Amino acid sequence: MHTLKRHALLAFIALLCASVVSGVASYRSSVLDAPLLPAPGLDAPWRIRAVADASPGGRSAVRLQDDGRRLRIDLHVAGAAANPYAQANLFFVDRTGQRVHADLARYSSVSFVATCAPANTLSLVAPTFEPGVSRRGDLLTYRSPSSFFSCSEAGTRVQLDLTRMETPQWWFAMFGLDLSRQSYRLDQVAKLAFGSTFQSPRDIDMALDISALQLHGRDPQPLVLCGALLLLAWGGFGWWFFRSHARALVADLHDKLQKDLPIVAYQQLSLEPHRDREKSAILHAIASRFADADLELEGVAHSAGVNRNKVNDVLKAELGFTFTGYLNKLRLTEAARLLAERDAATISEIAYTVGYNNVSYFNKLFKLEYGCTPKAFRAALGAPTEPPTPATSATIASTIRMARESPRQASG
Repeated sequence: MHTLKRHALLAFIALLCASVVSGVASYRSSVLDAPLLPAPGLDAPWRIRAVADASPGGRSAVRLQDDGRRLRIDLHVAGAAANPYAQANLFFVDRTGQRVHADLARYSSVSFVATCAPANTLSLVAPTFEPGVSRRGDLLTYRSPSSFFSCSEAGTRVQLDLTRMETPQWWFAMFGLDLSRQSYRLDQVAKLAFGSTFQSPRDIDMALDISALQLHGRDPQPLVLCGALLLLAWGGFGWWFFRSHARALVADLHDKLQKDLPIVAYQQLSLEPHRDREKSAILHAIASRFADADLELEGVAHSAGVNRNKVNDVLKAELGFTFTGYLNKLRLTEAARLLAERDAATISEIAYTVGYNNVSYFNKLFKLEYGCTPKAFRAALGAPTEPPTPATSATIASTIRMARESPRQASG
């Protein structure tokens, strides 16, 4: 049993360490970070293009600078137009430079550092193709979820939730759609656009620097796979431990029955009954009456013809027990034999047979001695995988019977 516990502990620690390592690795694998600056991290790179209002009277302008690590966007929003705006568009393109839709469904947020002069409130727009509504290539028909952010000359770290942006009402009005239809997908995004808002200053030059532009998301597949593997691994460990513990318990019980100290004492006593009459008398007195619930130290001392101190001295010297400890050892050994042989007898009947009037106390002592309850002991010895050894019960029965039937050896 000790070997099993040591192996189980080592296996548990190894499995726990493997679980932690695999959990951390799968968590890291599930975290998606796609840098758009300084270098595109998507399968589809992007090209930047300036767009400004083209309505009558519109004189807004945009000038772009891209050094590979940051975007410098110079904006000038003219107030003459009815709805002036200026934008820097990051169109997604394929390897040949043709515009494509990027699949951003795995990403939930975008972060960047924005520095602008003067302080300003700007927008981020992510036009996405809406099946059944949008016309491919006509960006005016695309749903245009947008979010807003503030920036200043000191620089601002911005993180926007791509899944909770607002769709402008004019888009719903254009197609006669219900305003409650707010959900959208990001699997066909045409571009990302940084631009002005109606709160942007008019008729002055503005500068916007965007750096550390990055998409963030989570892929649940590594976590699900790791969870399934860990469930199988821990389930296998539990099954192995249960089976091994059952086998080890049966083997341990058999070994304990075969090597019980009182049984060894009986055998030695039968071989050399005249070596020490006092010792023999004490041991015989206990063995012949141990099933008597009223047996006490004084009664044993009187039967053996010695004083009570002599009884304890002999038991300590010969067997390492006190009187109470040795008496319980004999009773529990006999109880184990009866449990192994008498399937029809109840636990209470066996407890009374070996000298215990309190069944709860008997159960407590038995569990301390054999590491399991009497019921579990009987079930273990009855397990089909390892049937009980016949020699064990025979040895117990014969030695106890020998001690009970030899009162003359104690006196002679």
